[in-house]
Amino acid sequence: MTSTAPLLDLTDPAVVADPYPAFARARAHAPVQWHEGLGLWLAFTHAECNAVLRDRRLGRIWRDKEPAERFADFNLIHRNAILEMEPPSHARLRRLISTAFARGHVERLRPWVEQLAGRLVDELVERSGGSEPVDVLSGMAEQLPVDVIAELLGVPQVDRPLLRPWSNAIVKMYEYGRTTAVEEAAERAAGEFVAYLRELAADRRRHLGDDLVSHLVTVRDTEGDRLTEDELVTTCILLLNAGHEATVNVTGNGLLALLRHPDQLARLRADRALLPTAIEELMRFDSPLQLFERTATEDVGIAGVTVPRGQKIAALLGAANHDPAVFADPETLDVGRTDNPHISFGAGVHFCIGAPLARVELQASFGALLDRTARLELGGEPVRRPEFVIRGLAELPVVLRR
Repeated sequence: MTSTAPLLDLTDPAVVADPYPAFARARAHAPVQWHEGLGLWLAFTHAECNAVLRDRRLGRIWRDKEPAERFADFNLIHRNAILEMEPPSHARLRRLISTAFARGHVERLRPWVEQLAGRLVDELVERSGGSEPVDVLSGMAEQLPVDVIAELLGVPQVDRPLLRPWSNAIVKMYEYGRTTAVEEAAERAAGEFVAYLRELAADRRRHLGDDLVSHLVTVRDTEGDRLTEDELVTTCILLLNAGHEATVNVTGNGLLALLRHPDQLARLRADRALLPTAIEELMRFDSPLQLFERTATEDVGIAGVTVPRGQKIAALLGAANHDPAVFADPETLDVGRTDNPHISFGAGVHFCIGAPLARVELQASFGALLDRTARLELGGEPVRRPEFVIRGLAELPVVLRR
């Protein structure tokens, strides 16, 4: 084994700010490398990351955080999560919840999502007045996906401000070098979220509606199987955490990329038919999720190295999405890029079940920004979140003009 610590230090502020040059240096060294500090293998190329995501010998094997009594609720919401399961359990759970995210069902939401995005952008434009910087993250990017998931779940309007803080606290547990305070906040948020959703599910059993929780309470597959309550609660939490985090961070990262590449922003304004390909390019160019772990269930050979049974290997999604062997001029933002097999939504059996919904939300958000403004300008220095795994901004000040 050779350590990659000199090539990739995930705690280096420069790497957090812009990991892509470090990825390029590491990729040139070897496609798969051992990282002593993290205690796992890292895959840097598109081919090897794809192999990590698709090889059935590399699984999502959940192990409870220890001590178990300290992380009871955090462990519960992962032990029962589709993201942490392998077949046959994964196939059973995906079968039960996939109908809610079928493309036709999601497409029916598009007009409502577009109306919501338009209203949020109008509010931003009014606050900016063409001269004052306003934070697009808090003003739109964070609100829209939470409102969409809350609407899907049937969460009452008065309770919706609870969701984003719970999610924010929980996902910080996925980072390396966590503090005790971060861990305690994540467990507390998980407990509150679980208790809230148990009450919501109990209410839906008594008063069925046309929301997703009502669907999950009653859904059965062809074999008559149904979700346990823990699976139902976990599924709702995963939909919020995974769904809204990705949308928020693609919106922030993607808008910043467009603002720093005004030629591409102008190109998109001139040709709105490019919007779907532009969204895919923004996901590729600055990926919202940078690292996804798998565990070897047997010895697995990848790119000339052997990952022993029980050892972890992580696909570096951002590195894969900038691999020059797959993407022409990968460091160039090209909103018209059509040959774009990015893996920001994952691959294989764990391909993101909410991808169709995320695309609707992103197309609505960027469409509203283009339709309802004549000019967008960076209004100050963006503030990046200090985490590496989930890559996003904390603040994005923008001046919006009609």
